[in-house]
Amino acid sequence: MKKGKMFYKTFIPILLLGVALAVSFGIYTYIQTVRSVIGSVAEEKQNSITQVKNNLEQKIRTIEYAFNTYSTTRSFDQVVDNPITERDFAAYREVNTQLNYIATMGLDGAEYTLISLKQDWKIAKGTLSQIDDQEKEQLFQQYIQNREKGLFWIKTDQGIRFVNTLPAFSPTKEAIALSDISEATLDRTLRSDSDARVFILNKQGDLMYDTQSNSPLDTAQRSYLTQTTTEGELRGRINWNPTDSGASELIYSRSNYNNWTYFTVLDQKEVAGALKTTRYGLIGMELILILLIAIVSYLIAARFTKPIYQITNSLSGNSSSPHPNEVDWILSSINRLLSEKQSLETLVEAQQPQLETQFVLNLFRSRISAHELEPQLRRIGYEHRSSRSYMTMLVQLDNFGKRNTPDRDVLLLAVNKIAEELIPVHHRMLPVILNDDTQATILMFDDYNEQDIQRQTLEYAKQIIRAVKDYLKLSVSVGISRAYDDLLQSRAACEMSKQALHQRLNLGKESIIFYEDIESMLAGSVLQYPVQLESKLFDAIRLGDEEQVSAALYPLLAEFMKQSRNSMNLEVMLIRLVNNLIQLEQLLGIEVLLTRDHHALYHRLLRIRNPEEVERVLVEQVIFPMVRSVAKKTSEQFSSLSQTIADIVQEEYDRELSLEMIGERLHYNPNYLSSIFKKQFGITFSDYLMSYRLDMAKTWLIETDQTVKEIAERLQYHNPQNFIRSFRKKEQVTPGMYRKLRQPM
Repeated sequence: MKKGKMFYKTFIPILLLGVALAVSFGIYTYIQTVRSVIGSVAEEKQNSITQVKNNLEQKIRTIEYAFNTYSTTRSFDQVVDNPITERDFAAYREVNTQLNYIATMGLDGAEYTLISLKQDWKIAKGTLSQIDDQEKEQLFQQYIQNREKGLFWIKTDQGIRFVNTLPAFSPTKEAIALSDISEATLDRTLRSDSDARVFILNKQGDLMYDTQSNSPLDTAQRSYLTQTTTEGELRGRINWNPTDSGASELIYSRSNYNNWTYFTVLDQKEVAGALKTTRYGLIGMELILILLIAIVSYLIAARFTKPIYQITNSLSGNSSSPHPNEVDWILSSINRLLSEKQSLETLVEAQQPQLETQFVLNLFRSRISAHELEPQLRRIGYEHRSSRSYMTMLVQLDNFGKRNTPDRDVLLLAVNKIAEELIPVHHRMLPVILNDDTQATILMFDDYNEQDIQRQTLEYAKQIIRAVKDYLKLSVSVGISRAYDDLLQSRAACEMSKQALHQRLNLGKESIIFYEDIESMLAGSVLQYPVQLESKLFDAIRLGDEEQVSAALYPLLAEFMKQSRNSMNLEVMLIRLVNNLIQLEQLLGIEVLLTRDHHALYHRLLRIRNPEEVERVLVEQVIFPMVRSVAKKTSEQFSSLSQTIADIVQEEYDRELSLEMIGERLHYNPNYLSSIFKKQFGITFSDYLMSYRLDMAKTWLIETDQTVKEIAERLQYHNPQNFIRSFRKKEQVTPGMYRKLRQPM
């Protein structure tokens, strides 16, 4: 279909802008990528040249340290001060051994020489030779005379010579140590895997080493590099423009030890090769991006102009040929839209209840600012009066019981409708449903004093409670905030009403609670958690005894309600109780609260505002399921634990023994052990212990000659008379008579 002017006026600018942005993005990305790659390659080479420097420097330091240390030994003094000839094999072997030891510590392939200037001998490459006066004078002039330092390096045809005049710490030099490092040794030490050029300049600018000897540096180049690196940092990058290649950079690292500077080349061709794939990728991405931009521009232009074409086609009655100038058709359509204004206003009026409901909910959620309040009030038909007072009234169902959620919603809608019908329009805003169990109404009073406001509000609350009870057969409670004169305080007023409703826990069903009446109680309430009552409940749960649980649970809940003047206190206590129950579950190895059905137990308990519902949830869905689970799981554990106690009695009956001692040994509460033991054996622990001891006493009376006093002491009776009384109470005879009756005739 042929496109109109509006389409091209939309498509072309979007396309051009998108292409410009795409190209700019591609250029920027390429520049940043180049910088990143150059930085990465440079950092890698910097680390590499630094490592090369450190490796060589470490070897040279090792050689220096070895010769300096050797020069301070007594063996060195003896060797240098004495002549060595071919017959002095021991002295020669001593020197040669020391040179071989230094060779093992230094660079592989280096050659070491020791020359005695005092006795005119030289040991090099394992060979001893004598030096004449001319050679000695030449060595003195070359290595000692006019030298500020006794340690230096010189470039030779074969590599680098390391010269160390000895002793190292004496101004009088008696010997010269030479370490000749060949080009091959340097190549093995300094060449990298990438075959990048590496060269070394000393402080004077002399070329000490170069991996590319076929293109040596001239004097000007060496002078420039020496001056630049000496004045700069110990490591870095400098521009390098040799005559035989393109522009590149040098990565250098300067040594603090001997002021040598190590260089390697960062070739731009190498960087360009690394960027080749990236460049092609960016070009491909740019082409794809431009194609996508063209498609998106076309779709945007088509979608933007589609309504215009539909309007023009509808007005012209010809869907195949659009009007040459669509804007004229749009302008002409404005007049028709203005004529429809009245019908739109009528539609807005029909939506007025929904708008007012949303306005009231926004007030409770603090989503309306001060400058928005008055315009929105006028839009829903209210006047903003400074003399008007407001109160927030919340209505909650006292007990949902086991009703399903749809039933609850229907009941709450019915309560909301009753409030709307009972409260006159001039005294309220539109009633709303605040949440799953709460209905809210903002009451309005013009020129009312505080007492009249409370009296009228109380009357409305009574009417709502009676109507709900008569029509819905349901009980509700009402919480009422303090009066306030600014609608923006509605959220705070809503919280006051919730606090008031919370006191329904103490006042019972069908309560009407004003926040002002409970405010003093909230300020003075102090939380005291009933730890002892909870401990009794947990002991009953451990036993799995529903009767004991019931006896311990209801006093605990009563104490919770007693402490619930402030809603925060009850919430804290409920959270603490649930946390402690979960910990008890983990100790007992059961799963009731940790199942999927109870993942929202905290929210359910904190949302409930009446005591019956809190009690029902805790009893039916938490406590008793735990008790039944514990009873099932611990029946075998009780038997095993009780048998363990019995075994201890049978093994240690003749020692000091008590349930407290056994509880400490088994890590159980003595009261808990007493309960399960009695439940398992039908008698108390003390009765079982006494009975077993008396049984043992009967056996000893028949089978041994022990006296009654000895038996009593052995069975831990400190007074024999107590033993005799206990025995006679059980057997109806004294121990002595029992022995006579059981002895054979």
